[in-house]
Amino acid sequence: MSLHVFAAFVTPLGTAANNRGLTEGNITSLQKLVWNGQVHTTVSAESIRFALRRRLNEQEPCNRTYDDASRANEWKDAAFSAWSGKSKEKTYIDDDLLGFMSAEGAKQEKEKGTAKVRRAVLEVSRAVSLTPWSGDVTFNAASPGATPSAQKKGSNPVPYGTEMHATRYQYGVALTPEALRVPARAVTALNQLCALGPVAGNHGRFLFDFSPESVVFRLTQEAAPRILYAFEPSSRAGGVELAALLRKVKSGDVPAKELVLGGQVVEELGAEEREVLSGAELHAGVVAACRAACKRLEVRKK
Repeated sequence: MSLHVFAAFVTPLGTAANNRGLTEGNITSLQKLVWNGQVHTTVSAESIRFALRRRLNEQEPCNRTYDDASRANEWKDAAFSAWSGKSKEKTYIDDDLLGFMSAEGAKQEKEKGTAKVRRAVLEVSRAVSLTPWSGDVTFNAASPGATPSAQKKGSNPVPYGTEMHATRYQYGVALTPEALRVPARAVTALNQLCALGPVAGNHGRFLFDFSPESVVFRLTQEAAPRILYAFEPSSRAGGVELAALLRKVKSGDVPAKELVLGGQVVEELGAEEREVLSGAELHAGVVAACRAACKRLEVRKK
């Protein structure tokens, strides 16, 4: 049976805010959704994938890279020729993990269009704020001439507003290593997800740290993740807990032996919770937990 790898991540506390605009009366808004009946802010899976691709490119060449100077994507193999049935070319890690799609319409009437498609083996969920958004907004004023494109006439400051959210974000991933052209890339993916840095957040000059503060891995032969969005705010200000996950372990839906936990959430476990998680690997740090999860993958490969 196939081994599936699932992970739930939660970031440290940070301040999210969107790119600010300098148009009078404009409010730069955060993306939002209703979650458990309340408004939460959210960060797209595409943003996380974009940040991950940059990390992957530091480990081995990627097919798609972003050029900061030209502010455009560049392709090494835009035709994905390495994925044709008879090709012996080496595939790129980002295509292998994150998939691709290249569609072309029919050139003549009655002809069919073509599409080259590979489903992402590494699936990433949308990140959701751990706490509801209370509506925090700042009102500011940019001085005349602050940028070459702003306030070209007059000498009055330019007012603008920005939505903000001081929160943590949580998201999850799913991965089946044997579905990869190079299964060892699963280890690379987990390591880079645990070392993720900036993802979306504020204007390019600010930073929201997406490196996980706590993580839960589940390595299992069951296809259902059951651990995504496992984190909840705890009664301690700024803390996190795993009440729903503990209930699933207690009920037998998630065997404890399939779990590897790391980070602050482990530090906050009480004696009773540790008893429920008996059989799971518990680590004080995220990096140690990631190493343990990767080791399970490598042991299985042997």
